[in-house]
Amino acid sequence: MLAAQRRDLLLDRLRRDRRVIAKDIATELGISEDTIRRDLRDLAAIGLCQRVYGGALPASPAVADYPTRRLLRVDSKERVGAAAAALIQPGATVVVDGGTTALAVARALPAALRATVVTHSPTVGATLAEHPNVEVYLLGGRLFKHSVVACGAAAVEAAQAVNADLFLLGVTGVHPDAGLTTGDADEAAMKRALAQRAADTYVLASAEKIGAASRFTVLPLSAVAGIITDAPPEDDTLRRLVEGGVAIVHA
Repeated sequence: MLAAQRRDLLLDRLRRDRRVIAKDIATELGISEDTIRRDLRDLAAIGLCQRVYGGALPASPAVADYPTRRLLRVDSKERVGAAAAALIQPGATVVVDGGTTALAVARALPAALRATVVTHSPTVGATLAEHPNVEVYLLGGRLFKHSVVACGAAAVEAAQAVNADLFLLGVTGVHPDAGLTTGDADEAAMKRALAQRAADTYVLASAEKIGAASRFTVLPLSAVAGIITDAPPEDDTLRRLVEGGVAIVHA
């Protein structure tokens, strides 16, 4: 089998099974495991998969730049944002993450809702500046331009003063094996710091993030109260998540 044919097969298996195990594919094709690993390295280099120990997972499309992500699956993000907004109780203190789905949450908050929102996202803060009944606290730090959020030591230190009822967490990948992932190490650390300051953490996961993975782990699935998603209930990855004890909030 030619290299191009092998890579097409690997991509097909990633779409179908949401993971590739190098040893199994090598045995199936009667070739060395090293050959499959090289193919996966080549695919990862052009952003078509995320390599993990023993194989690969689908790469998340949510690692694109911020302007591109604002145009990606807008309807999906609006559904997730509305479902997340419905979880916020009057009088609650809520940490809202950055990113385009978090922005959809801010836009979905009812005008009558009285709550306190803490965020490290200038775009979320600016959107809520127009909300008549939401008190907004911005956490500062180094601006991570990819997601337009504050990160780094100063932002993590600022987060230590927060005590919240709820954290709405944005990630780029939700996978039964890889857990909750994102594309930047500092951003992942900031998300973990915020999760530690809230009683409950719910994940904002529009459909394209389900079954995908990125380079850096944010949290294990066991660390969150649930995942808010508009992926169809019959989705195989959602089934695996539910079987693993993960609560799903359908948007």
